[in-house]
Amino acid sequence: QVQLVESGGGLVQAGGSLTLSCAASGRAIRASTMGWFRQAPGKERAFVASLLLRDRTTYYTDSVKGRFTISKDNAKNTLYLQMNSLNPEDTARYYCNFGFQAGATMRATGSWGQGTQVTVSS
Repeated sequence: QVQLVESGGGLVQAGGSLTLSCAASGRAIRASTMGWFRQAPGKERAFVASLLLRDRTTYYTDSVKGRFTISKDNAKNTLYLQMNSLNPEDTARYYCNFGFQAGATMRATGSWGQGTQVTVSS
């Protein structure tokens, strides 16, 4: 199975920016989509953004539209999440995964990595 290693998280002030990376390695799995999820303390993991591997169509949860951009570097087999205008509500541990698009969200089917923590201070 694939290994997914997230990086790029950190502490940032409200209004700041961060770019997260997700490096994939190992055996390929069947999937149509790669995407980002996040989990805040006391809450369930939630969809953030996804990208169709076939044509690079992107999807975002409403709260991040216009602020976050998902992209993929095929040569490096790395998924990115550029996050701008961050606010404290974005504070969460962020995870990437493979899966399948389901309407405006996605269903993750791979195993979860350790994620990377994003903390936005006010």
